[in-house]
Amino acid sequence: MIKFFRQSYAIQYVVIALMAIALWIPAFATGKLTMGLDSPVTPIFNVIDKLLGFSPIAQHAFAFILLVLETLLFNMMLVKNQIVGKVSTMGAFVFVLLMSLTLTQAGFYPFALSAIFIILTISTLYEAYQLPNPEMSLLKAGVCIALASMCYFQSILLILWVLIVLPMAKKGTLRLQLIPLFGFLFVYFAYFVAVYLFGDLRALLYGYRDYFTAIRFSVEPFNLRIILLLVMLLVPTVILLFGGSNANFEKTVAVRIKISMTVILLAFAVFILFLGGNVLMNGLFFIALAILLSYAFSYIGNTGWANLFLALFMVLVFANLYYFKFL
Repeated sequence: MIKFFRQSYAIQYVVIALMAIALWIPAFATGKLTMGLDSPVTPIFNVIDKLLGFSPIAQHAFAFILLVLETLLFNMMLVKNQIVGKVSTMGAFVFVLLMSLTLTQAGFYPFALSAIFIILTISTLYEAYQLPNPEMSLLKAGVCIALASMCYFQSILLILWVLIVLPMAKKGTLRLQLIPLFGFLFVYFAYFVAVYLFGDLRALLYGYRDYFTAIRFSVEPFNLRIILLLVMLLVPTVILLFGGSNANFEKTVAVRIKISMTVILLAFAVFILFLGGNVLMNGLFFIALAILLSYAFSYIGNTGWANLFLALFMVLVFANLYYFKFL
């Protein structure tokens, strides 16, 4: 299975498309309308959610189209940055699987919309490492983080991730670190000016204040099933990355730096899981994990036990979606 997705022909894309459809059929069959959050800190999500609120089918269809676009973008990002092979669909396969593990994920919710901006942010940071003049890329990263946070506010923490990993990418000067901050603040400045001119700025500021006063670090969203799912994903990833079967991993400095940046991103993603809400909807964890797993599966030497794990995991996922429906 792993060797199959290390290639890129029409058959691989057909299989991935069929897998995505099969993973999402139970969500379409439920016919449940996702309840809009209408949070003042997610204006972009609010607008689209209201437009789609007339029909659960419209919501699921839009979310599925987003998944397709994000899958293609994600795979292109990995190929371009040599995290997977030059001709590979491994990234697309892993991304679709991790972003559609449960019924909870197969729908329209804030992270599903923000993921496209988050992938663009990660891609931009990867590319900035190898650019002699990365100013425009860093500005783009700041803008993308701001847009992502207007869909899924927890992604605002990515601005801290950018500032931490820039020195790793040898772009840690004060001037370069201010550029993504400027891009981020410019988007919010334009948003606040627009609200001041055409809306109620005071009410908006109260909304942000209430959000920050209500946010807290909590373990309440975790139950035994969530913990088991996270362990089943994290433990094999660690073994694949640092186990004895990694002799054939790509050794270039650029790829090593990008993987190190992703490990730090995963740490941020784990932290976000504790900020309240449904853990499965805090999808930054699944994007970071998808990058690391795609890398591991692409360069692992002995694929025997890895194929076995992947096959068993997929059986469990489909069993849960079609029969148990635990999550």
